[in-house]
Order: sequence, then C-alpha cells, then structure tokens
Amino acid sequence: MELNSIKPAAGAKHAKRRVGRGIGSGLGKTAGRGHKGQKSRAGGYHKVGFEGGQMPLQRRLPKRGFKSHLLKFNAEVTLDSLQHLGASEVDLLLLKSAGMVGELVKVVKVVKTGEIGIAVKLTGIGATAGAKAAIEAAGGSVA
Repeated sequence: MELNSIKPAAGAKHAKRRVGRGIGSGLGKTAGRGHKGQKSRAGGYHKVGFEGGQMPLQRRLPKRGFKSHLLKFNAEVTLDSLQHLGASEVDLLLLKSAGMVGELVKVVKVVKTGEIGIAVKLTGIGATAGAKAAIEAAGGSVA
C-alpha cells in the first residue's frame, strides 16, 4: 500500500448537493427552500426555542427543583463500609485516606445500610438514629 493509492471505502463519500442549478437538476428555482417566508431567505432564521413570538415552552413551564452548592462538601458512609474498613477509631482523615469520601468533604454522616459487627468509635462524624443504635449495639460509640 502506498499513500497515493489510499481511497475511502466505496459509498463513504458522496458529492455535495448543488442547488439552484436549473430545472433539470430537480433542485432549481427555489433550491428546495419552498416559497417565501423567513426560512427561504438568506440570513433569515431564528434562535433555538423561538416560537414566532409565542411564549416559548421553556418559559411556560414552572421552575422546579434546587441543587445545593454545598452538596460537594457532604458525604455519607454505610455501616457495611465501616465493617469493611475494620478500624476501631474512625475520623474524617481516615475516611479520606481510605478513599471512602472525597478530598473536598467536610461533613460525613453514617447511614444504616447493612450490618456492623465490630466496635467502632466515631469522632467528628455524625450518624443517623438507626446507625447510632446499630453501632452502640456492636459495642461502639458516636462522639
């Protein structure tokens, strides 16, 4: 194979449609643009979502929802993941070094998902009521 013999696959390339080149071409006169109106004219078009002056759909519908900008600083840890970690004392620094929470996280809360069988002492970490009961039942504490 030589550089001068490389060709695209058969049917991969096709000629650009040449409009406005006479009746015989099938795309003469109005060149496939129909008759009159904004869309038929050069430079005449509208922006995305424009509905001819009617109130656009995105403005007719109510605004809904909210996403807190503080979410990136909050994280949650499950009882299963604490069991898997296997440490007797758990704090924010340990969770970050283990990769269980992100580096930006400032607030961590333990949620009751799964079981815990080891005594774990939480320092500087919150816990839901169910998670706190499960940790204390296993002989741990939440500070």
